[in-house]
Amino acid sequence: MVTRRLRAFAIASSIGMLLVLLAGALVTKTESGRGCGDDWPLCNGKFIPAYTMESMIEYSHRVVSAVEGFLVLGVAIAVFLKYRTNRDVFREPLYYAGFALLFTIIQALMGAAAVMWPQSPPILAIHFGISIIAFAATFLLVIWMYRTRNGLPKAYRVPGSIMPRALATSLFCYVVIYLGAYIRHTDTAGGCQGWPLCNGQVVPDLTGTAGPVFIHRVAAVILTIMIAELYFHILKLKLENNHLQKTSGWVLGLVLLQIWSGAFLTWTIGNENIYIFSNLLHNLIIVFLFGYLLDVLITSWRLKKRQ
Repeated sequence: MVTRRLRAFAIASSIGMLLVLLAGALVTKTESGRGCGDDWPLCNGKFIPAYTMESMIEYSHRVVSAVEGFLVLGVAIAVFLKYRTNRDVFREPLYYAGFALLFTIIQALMGAAAVMWPQSPPILAIHFGISIIAFAATFLLVIWMYRTRNGLPKAYRVPGSIMPRALATSLFCYVVIYLGAYIRHTDTAGGCQGWPLCNGQVVPDLTGTAGPVFIHRVAAVILTIMIAELYFHILKLKLENNHLQKTSGWVLGLVLLQIWSGAFLTWTIGNENIYIFSNLLHNLIIVFLFGYLLDVLITSWRLKKRQ
């Protein structure tokens, strides 16, 4: 069904996309986005740039992105060649590989545009949103390959009440992710001193830099409640297969870990070296959370359609 070689290829592609995403976050936090000037794909007019910390961080991000682009293309071709003759049965891997390639191309074009024509923070935040979708597609492909390594799993039905909850939670999660990316690109993470209170207040003055951070925190609390409700709803249904229960449990665990990492992020703002690490950790958790949440959504939609 799925060869070890193809699965390893897909895993490499997913890991590469994760590195691209984290490297992009590092570029933002170290303010290295202009490390190569306004040249693309060259760096300050050179194939190998002169060494400065900013240029090396930015150029490393470009190199990793280029390698990942070829990996995603290779996986897309391999998946298409393997499953093209039976598309009705193997729609999932074909869609995942196709979306990974599509959003990788969009991501690269947006990255090039950001270098040559400086963009506003809202547009740069969308760039991160595109990156997380590209990673999710590669991640979902890996999940599918592990699930089907011994053949297609036995089909079962799930109640239609799961899919709308999963859809609403996934969309709201994407909004929360966008708010976090916007804060990062506007450098307003320090707008709320302290945690869980913001500047010692339950509701701070929202007209300054505290506004976006406080809204992000409130949205994160709402998201946690939505994920918990989704998990306990699935648990209550006592499904024939516990796949959705396990995956939604992972999502709940990751969102709780994400709340902790957000607190850790606030506590380390004064220490630049630790703050970079805590910021990357915050990004790392959310990308896996979003990937697993999409798996719940797609599975509940796919199985609901068979009823």
